[in-house]
Amino acid sequence: MIQYLRASGVSLVIDARPGTTPAVLHWGRDLGDLDETALAAFADSVAASVPPSAIDEPLRLTLLPSFADGWSGRPAIEYSAPTGWARTGDVAEGAVEFGPLDAATDIELTPEGVLRVRHRLQNRSDVSVGLHAASIVLPVPSRARELLDFSGLWAHERRPQRITPGHGVWSRESRHGRPGHDDPYLVVAGTPGFGFESGEVWATHIAWSGDRVQWFERSSLGPTTLGGGELLAPGELTLEPGDEYTSPWVVGVWSDAGLDGVSDRLHPWIRSWSTIDRPRPLMLNTWEAVYFEHSLEGLQPLIDAAARVGVERFVLDDGWFVGRNNDRTSLGDWFVDETKWPGGLSPLIEKVHAGGMEFGLWFEPEMVSPESELARTHPDWILSDVRASTWRHQHVLDLANPDVFDYIFGRLDALLGEYAIAYVKWDHNRDVLAPGAHAQTAALYRLIDAVRAAHPGVEIESCASGGGRIDLGILPRTDRVWTSDTNDPLERQLIQRYSSLLVPPEYLGGHLGDARAHTTGRTSSLAFRLATAFFGSAGIEWDLTEATDAELDVITAWATAYRERRALLHSGRVVRADAADEATLVHGVVAPDRSTGLFASVLLAAPEAALPPAVRLPGLDPERTYRVSVLEFGAETPRIDNSQPTWFTEGVTLRGSVLGEVGLPPLLMAPENAVLLEAVAIDA
Repeated sequence: MIQYLRASGVSLVIDARPGTTPAVLHWGRDLGDLDETALAAFADSVAASVPPSAIDEPLRLTLLPSFADGWSGRPAIEYSAPTGWARTGDVAEGAVEFGPLDAATDIELTPEGVLRVRHRLQNRSDVSVGLHAASIVLPVPSRARELLDFSGLWAHERRPQRITPGHGVWSRESRHGRPGHDDPYLVVAGTPGFGFESGEVWATHIAWSGDRVQWFERSSLGPTTLGGGELLAPGELTLEPGDEYTSPWVVGVWSDAGLDGVSDRLHPWIRSWSTIDRPRPLMLNTWEAVYFEHSLEGLQPLIDAAARVGVERFVLDDGWFVGRNNDRTSLGDWFVDETKWPGGLSPLIEKVHAGGMEFGLWFEPEMVSPESELARTHPDWILSDVRASTWRHQHVLDLANPDVFDYIFGRLDALLGEYAIAYVKWDHNRDVLAPGAHAQTAALYRLIDAVRAAHPGVEIESCASGGGRIDLGILPRTDRVWTSDTNDPLERQLIQRYSSLLVPPEYLGGHLGDARAHTTGRTSSLAFRLATAFFGSAGIEWDLTEATDAELDVITAWATAYRERRALLHSGRVVRADAADEATLVHGVVAPDRSTGLFASVLLAAPEAALPPAVRLPGLDPERTYRVSVLEFGAETPRIDNSQPTWFTEGVTLRGSVLGEVGLPPLLMAPENAVLLEAVAIDA
């Protein structure tokens, strides 16, 4: 049969006629109403010519391409088995016989137009089979010539890189035991020059939190493909007779509206299954406020200041458990430090609750310090080689060991049962750097699932020394991700811009930090810090006891504005304007009915010209008229102008078409600053 899937302007045509390995004939723009006759004619028409010095029949790129198909590009399935088992390509009972393996492929096209593909393999033989790869290979048109993916490092995640590959494979592999700070994140192939607002693009993401591989291949045979899956180390996964393996989902998106069109599909789809079911609380995290200096007396003034400005969740970060006075000891010993907390955590939690706030607590369950009672008692529980270098003075626990799993779950379960903890910041501060990433990741999922089942009211944040583990494998199990360990607003602008391509803003934690950033030492204006932290799941990571009364008043106004507008911020369409000058950014969130929009006009560095490009506000209804005004909290945006545009002081009323196509004259800010704009339809 020929399967024809359609949703939200996307169509997928799969040739799965009897006796053939299924093949994707089209993934992209909706082809319209095609009946069985039209589909059969289409499938027959795609048979290519046979070029010289090639296999003697038209090349057919299947969902399981291999040598048997004449495919010499990167394959989907790789395995090792005793001599005599070879790829046959026979199709029986809905599965392709891959030597000793039966391979079936699950394909979904969601109502939002998001494609999901995975393989299910079973060893039907009487011998052991070493599985090396079970990847997804998807064809894209040859016009998808330009490539975008991401790299980065700690506190500088999600750095875009663009290339135009020639023939061959552009491959990105992660061996961190987590996606890592240099995670390719999304691999996007598109028509040359594609941007946020224009161009046709195809994007893929691997919904897996362990080792992964993603690639783009332009074959000299003709086809262009996007591929990816779990990256399995040699000998890591053996399928015994009867064993099954299900690959991670590969998530694919097509858009003819540029990168914003990718988000337009991913965000509604993620929101359709999201665990988030209430407004995102404004939080305060204690890390950059007090570090390891914990005491009830020391934290009381911070609790009072947090309550004053309108914080709704108070999170105690690292340093609360026995012996933890620095980052060189005690991970794994998950017992409250009686020296710091002689009455346990209850007196602190009571103070937090008295301030009208929920209480949250930091854990790093997957790690152990060599200097800990756990490591001394159970050195056999350590996954990473104890002879190798530590990373942040810690090793990795073997979660696949049932005894380790039970111990960690037991400690989390006991603490969550004893104390009124509404929120867990789940950290992961080093690469695994050891064999067994598959088993470790699978055990991590089981552990989080077990914690959530036992304590369904507790929210979990995924932190991996910042943004080292943000993916669609961890997201269904969490309610927030820590986007980066840096609170420097200049770094954060681009990190948040590109992180939100995949993940909706309500998940992306962003905090108001101190004027001098902990990670970079850069000093930023209060207005810039407030504007940057406003978009996403907002919080504070600053010792508010050192803030002036005037600063506390400004923060209070900012917190009030956040609470009043978070319903829009966390449900609307994310938009980003393309700009000729890379020093300027415009981004925003527009309500689903386009009645309102919130935008940030950002100046990252000195502009190319004395008058930077106009500030365009994309995403508004071109047929409606909007009143645009500045959203201020009382913190002055540093400026270098001799006079301001009238919209800045008086507001302006204009059609959405004008605001989106022409825009407003820019405010001449000092570099590293931003101003927020609010657009409200006058009929709203």
